[in-house]
Amino acid sequence: MITHFARVELNTVSIQGVKQFYGNQLQFPISFEAVDEIHLQPSEHCKLVFKEGGQPLCPAHMAFEVPFTAFDDIVNLLQKAGVTLLQWSDGRSVDEFETGKNVYFRDGDGNLLEILAHTYVQEGVLPPSGYLKILFLREIGFPVDNVFAIRELFVELFDFKLDNVEDNFTFAIGGTAHVVVVSKKRKWLPIAMTALQPAMKVTFGAPNVQVLNRISNNLEGKNIPYTLEKDRLHFQIGDYNLHIQVTAFPENIPALLQLP
Repeated sequence: MITHFARVELNTVSIQGVKQFYGNQLQFPISFEAVDEIHLQPSEHCKLVFKEGGQPLCPAHMAFEVPFTAFDDIVNLLQKAGVTLLQWSDGRSVDEFETGKNVYFRDGDGNLLEILAHTYVQEGVLPPSGYLKILFLREIGFPVDNVFAIRELFVELFDFKLDNVEDNFTFAIGGTAHVVVVSKKRKWLPIAMTALQPAMKVTFGAPNVQVLNRISNNLEGKNIPYTLEKDRLHFQIGDYNLHIQVTAFPENIPALLQLP
């Protein structure tokens, strides 16, 4: 099974801008820094990588899960750090829904970020990381032309579950990783931001090589080219560049978190 998002690689127009926002304001630890590349560690098992280039950017969407009991304090920390929270049409920044709360903001490249907390996520399973008490990277947005086709591929290739199934929006879920399969015609809330396809590389975590072998067999059945080297599998779905890496993330964590 897929257990989590292990790494996300995005482009940026400014490494220094990334460092100031993610390193100084959000206080994500920096694990590597060069002139044109920076690595950040929002949680123990997830890495964000930004590479500087001159090409135009399409903003990505990422959502980080935090403990529900700490959510209000974390929102206060964001505001104290000078992070501008995005507002809904009625002027509120925090959205409360049936199973939790969330808040949105953007980085210097326009990426739409979200902090969210769910009442059902069991606390004490994963240690909260850093200033914002990040548990794990929960969501990454995948804007596509055909939601049905892409979500079915995630099911057939990786045995993902589906949730919130709509014609223009679906969660495809593997472990703690929620792939937000969204139509390019549906805009991101709360500011009706156009859902464009970002240039990104996403690495999913897996517990063992057997999972990689099963997925590579599924890819062969779909005539999708791939490369498999030791503990890492690489392929593309549409224009998305995907990897699956064997990691130390415990396989039983999603169940212990009581994820539905």
